[in-house]
Amino acid sequence: MTNPTLAPAAGPLHSDLIRRTLRERLTSVLPEHLRRTLDAHLRTVAERGAGPLDEHFPAAEHRYGRSPLPGWAGWSVPDAVRTRLLAALPLTGTALAEEARRRYARGAATERKSVLLALPFLPVGDAAVGIVQDAVRTREARLLEAALGPYAGRHLDQESWRQAVLSCLFTGVPLTRVDRLADRRDPELARLAQDFAAGRRAAHRPVPDDLWLITGAADFEPAPSP
Repeated sequence: MTNPTLAPAAGPLHSDLIRRTLRERLTSVLPEHLRRTLDAHLRTVAERGAGPLDEHFPAAEHRYGRSPLPGWAGWSVPDAVRTRLLAALPLTGTALAEEARRRYARGAATERKSVLLALPFLPVGDAAVGIVQDAVRTREARLLEAALGPYAGRHLDQESWRQAVLSCLFTGVPLTRVDRLADRRDPELARLAQDFAAGRRAAHRPVPDDLWLITGAADFEPAPSP
């Protein structure tokens, strides 16, 4: 369910500038022959639809390498390639969200991460919320971090969003990676975070240094030494 206070977007959440910046950054790090390869694959996907993704999506690491994408924290070159492939599909809304869900469900962890990062670049409205919810349920740090970007910040309902933030505390995902944390944190989230901290202190375990981003600096105390 979409957060009722946040209107769904008809187009991609990210602006034309951000989408263009991603394209330009990816182009700048690919050698000429791989730029030509990617352009050809993008045209094929635009013309033929999802079928070619059966080959191109899982092959991104093998074909383009595993290097980080400079200037894009948490992104790899294959993440950017897969985002562009999904964005090239001649689909929108529920149809595009379903194709993204299919790639997520069938994919290895790296492919799932790419789908989650791609969501703000796709015109899917709130139709892909289920993908984010699944990633949160896994409590896998890499997927959780990718899931809590702008798409979750805009479309995840408040109860699910709170649980996702708490999952970050349990898995060690930095709260600075949670989009719109300052805007969406509320007293209930602060209470849950304080309960979490109390449990950690009782067990003589460290409290995450960034807990104050939820509870406020006055409520943050480091765990006592054992």
